Amino acid sequence: MALTRSICIAAATMLVPVVSNQQPIGQQQSIANQQSISNLQSISNQQSAISNEKWPVSFVDVADRAGLREPTTYGGIDRKRFIIETNGAGVALLDYDNDGWIDALVLNGTRLKDGTREAETYAPGRAPLSRLYRNNRDGTFSDVTSRAGLTAVGWASSVCAGDYDNDGWLDLFITYYGQNVLYRNRGDGRFEDVTKRAGLPTGGTRWGSGCSFVDYDRDGRLDLFVANYLRFDLATAAEVGNGPNCLWKGVPVNCGPRGLPTDTNLLFHNEGNGTFADVSAKSGIARVTNRYPMTATAADFDGDGWIDIYVACDSTASILYRNNGDGTFSDTAVESGIAYSENGTQQAGMGVAIGDYNADGLVDLLKTHFADDIPALYRNLGKGIFEDVAAAAGLGVLNRHVEWGAGMPDLDNDGRPDIVYVTGNVYPEVERVLRQYPHRGPRVVFRNMDGVRFEDVTGASGPAPLAAHSSRGAAFGDFDNDGDVDILVFNMNEPPSLLRNDYTGPNHWIAVKLAGTTSNRAALGATVRLTAGGRTQAQVVLSQSSYYSHDDLRLHFGLGSSTAADAIEIRWPSGRIDTVKNVRGGRLVTLREGASDSIDNQR
Repeated sequence: MALTRSICIAAATMLVPVVSNQQPIGQQQSIANQQSISNLQSISNQQSAISNEKWPVSFVDVADRAGLREPTTYGGIDRKRFIIETNGAGVALLDYDNDGWIDALVLNGTRLKDGTREAETYAPGRAPLSRLYRNNRDGTFSDVTSRAGLTAVGWASSVCAGDYDNDGWLDLFITYYGQNVLYRNRGDGRFEDVTKRAGLPTGGTRWGSGCSFVDYDRDGRLDLFVANYLRFDLATAAEVGNGPNCLWKGVPVNCGPRGLPTDTNLLFHNEGNGTFADVSAKSGIARVTNRYPMTATAADFDGDGWIDIYVACDSTASILYRNNGDGTFSDTAVESGIAYSENGTQQAGMGVAIGDYNADGLVDLLKTHFADDIPALYRNLGKGIFEDVAAAAGLGVLNRHVEWGAGMPDLDNDGRPDIVYVTGNVYPEVERVLRQYPHRGPRVVFRNMDGVRFEDVTGASGPAPLAAHSSRGAAFGDFDNDGDVDILVFNMNEPPSLLRNDYTGPNHWIAVKLAGTTSNRAALGATVRLTAGGRTQAQVVLSQSSYYSHDDLRLHFGLGSSTAADAIEIRWPSGRIDTVKNVRGGRLVTLREGASDSIDNQR
């Protein structure tokens, strides 16, 4: 049954209400209105003129000169026969070797042999591996994939990072269509595949999607949540256009997700001896069904001291696994207001960003969606209740691109988190018929004006955002340690992009790294509230966010005109609360659990 909804389009200063029919076909729960939707790039150019002179942020893509040159491989380039070829993968910014400089991981896929349903076979040394690049500390990276032992080949989806054995070295979990992999960091620059030894499933054919390390029972050890997108069999999958869910705007495309069988999500408890136990059923995680889950992120969304799990779902209601504090979870997304749009309709949830955009000390949520829709901006009202304020906040611009990886970084260090998301359509065939739906799109940048409204400054943010790519994952972090946030982007069948932030403004900053003692070593799930200049900002240490990606674990806070933080409060996953006061900015500080009067200065 077609659903009717009303959405406002923001074009410069004009709001135009649009009423359109929503049809659950193809990979969308989208809204089509051919006459009323403005091209995103032209809107960006109009809106960015408003603040062009005042916006001190310029992004330059330095991937090639930095040595990130290996193209990804993910299905066909001009034609996608099956949904397995469309979703792409994530990226990570992490300090895997503990040298104080974040390194880059770019996941990879594969492709099908021409005219077949079989994955391509490759000569020795030619397989498309997920690439690990070590930061050389001079603006360049070295490809250390082979030495690091990242040898798995296949349809990679997402990456989450965490120190599951609390040895001080970040480990990796990578999901695939097929066999997921747990890589243990040996501490010598190499990783080892310990999937089987850890008791995790092997030999499966499930389609792993989002994942997060999370200490759900507060025992100081990281457990593992794994989402499964849907049940898919290449041998029996329908060909392009061969079914009711294989058309988009009248164009034959690959089929799904609508019409494809759903799967269940998984939770594994860390036993403390290097192994995990499947607790999916008894924890209630597997009870939530009939969804197409994608990105998974874990934080204490209701402030009760227990880490919850939020999962953006494609073409179905999103999930909030509320931690009941007794080893079980309940899906409270509907009651919490983060299952649907503000009009109560299902959307095609792709990516998730977490940040405190209105500086009230509560973390808010941004969720990205399919073409002809708008992102959701869920404002946290406290006690686990949210409301979607995207249209009121100036994000109510329907665009013709699918939105993927997203973040809420403070790009100009003014103490107000901004918004960035990357785009790229999933059906390259559509562009040849409907030119207004290009396969490649921009990286969209919204400036936080006052903690209430955002302004599109894509066209005023340097040359990189308007460069057209079909992007998926995005990770946020300061790769060159210069005090501003940069972005690593996964591009389909192209090298990645590394968007260096050349910030030129006067604002100050501070970066915070946490080290758990009673809590897990990486402090995943900790909430940090920083007060400076009368404003309190909240951030969370995350294992996964954006789209299938992992951000730098060092939390970056803009201080505006303040040169120091008046107070930094840490709510650790263990339940402990520490506070430090009068912390000088312009540097990275490390805060250790239980030592609130001790700060390790790293730069």
